Amino acid sequence: MRTLLIDGAAQRTEQTDVTGPSMAASMAAYIASPGALPTAVQRDLRSDHAGETGAVFIYWGILSCTRDSALREFATEHLATEQRHLAFFEQWLPASLKSRLIPLWKLAGWLLGALSLLGGRRGVFLTIEAVETFVVAHYREQLPQLREVGQEGLELKLRSFMDDEAAHRDDAASRSVAGPAGPLGRVWCALVGFGSAAGVAAARRL
Repeated sequence: MRTLLIDGAAQRTEQTDVTGPSMAASMAAYIASPGALPTAVQRDLRSDHAGETGAVFIYWGILSCTRDSALREFATEHLATEQRHLAFFEQWLPASLKSRLIPLWKLAGWLLGALSLLGGRRGVFLTIEAVETFVVAHYREQLPQLREVGQEGLELKLRSFMDDEAAHRDDAASRSVAGPAGPLGRVWCALVGFGSAAGVAAARRL
């Protein structure tokens, strides 16, 4: 089992953006093999992969259904980040540790992105803020356990993803200039949070 050593050289390795076909081999140099991780961590990673899949398709749903230049710019920018997150999980996690419900997560993500457009720009921004608020909390919950089992390298990787999601949340909040959500908006955000939690619970098992 190999993990990141927290020293100057190792941190320089972590800061290198690992993309492309060699990602899995590069990551293996300082992050344990997924199969060597505790079962609870594997389940969390399965839900992370499912969540990043859904996130990519949220933005595809938006881009498929709007010609609004501001929304397209917003979705395109954040889509690139989510695709980078997903690429890590796609190439690092073996098929046995991925959710069997991937088609459902793709459909759910696409529909959420498309349906958010019913509320116009504000609907999209409220939706993304609600999703990312949940995702940040979900990643944050995983970090202490990774530290406890000596997976500092994986902790740093997921922390970087969490920071990206927090930036998405804050960007969406800053663009929603009409002030706090009204009653319908609050209900919608609550539904988004509930659906996200249900999705994580299902993905951990299936």
